[in-house]
Amino acid sequence: MDHASAYLRPSNPVRILMKQIRLRYAGACRDCGTPLPPGTKAIYEAATKTVRCLGCVPVAKSPDPQPAGPPELADEDLSPTASGVAGSSARREYERRKAKDEARLREKWGRLGGLAVALSDERQSTKAWDQGAIGEERLGARLDSLATAGVAVLHDRRIPGSKANIDHIAITRQGVWVIDAKRYKGRPELKIDGGILRPRVEKLLVGRRDCTNLVDGVLKQVGLVRDLVGDVPVTGALCFVEADWPLIGGAFATGGIHVLWPNRLAKVLAEQTAGDVDVAATCESVASRFKSA
Repeated sequence: MDHASAYLRPSNPVRILMKQIRLRYAGACRDCGTPLPPGTKAIYEAATKTVRCLGCVPVAKSPDPQPAGPPELADEDLSPTASGVAGSSARREYERRKAKDEARLREKWGRLGGLAVALSDERQSTKAWDQGAIGEERLGARLDSLATAGVAVLHDRRIPGSKANIDHIAITRQGVWVIDAKRYKGRPELKIDGGILRPRVEKLLVGRRDCTNLVDGVLKQVGLVRDLVGDVPVTGALCFVEADWPLIGGAFATGGIHVLWPNRLAKVLAEQTAGDVDVAATCESVASRFKSA
């Protein structure tokens, strides 16, 4: 198949336009989840505003003649998709910090700077941004696969008046989900102190790490989105990618925030088909307020 430009004919008469592009921003294949760094050639599908790696492109091709066009989009045409690119701001921050660290080493070691860069480990504060970007990219790819289930997804959205961002926002027929992706090691658990005679205190632990502050962060994001959408229900979720989840059970809620893993989250969202929320209109409203980072 000519990957440069192909029209696939689905079961309905609407054509799906796909074009080969060179990514300006990092992404992930919507089918297999493979990370796609900037500069990678991939297939962009206009109908779903998602990308696929070349190995996952379907082989069907319409026999209809197509208008001639350039085999590859020019760089200036490669703006982020309307839904945003998962992990893009974290990826940019990682690249910025990495370049700054390398420049510092080269300045310190002079002619031996290249060797110093090659032999030095990345600083943990820099590596953390790479790990975070990977987590967002992988979860983003899983969420993008829900397009056929009537779920609209927005990635990496700026919070107005702040340097912070919302990792993912999903809109279903039942409401809006505000999702924070984390790539932490260890098992997420809910620890409860107090009870009858003492105030009940809930703590979110991941391994031995107290991550309760993450719940507070999602609650603030939920509040911002709720102020915008009004009566539409808004739910918060912390999604831990590659955590040590048990084979049976494991998902829980604390402070009204769901704590779960990508496949479990995708299943919950895909099941929310019975409702009266106008997905397209709500998505447009949210996207106009929380713009792509």
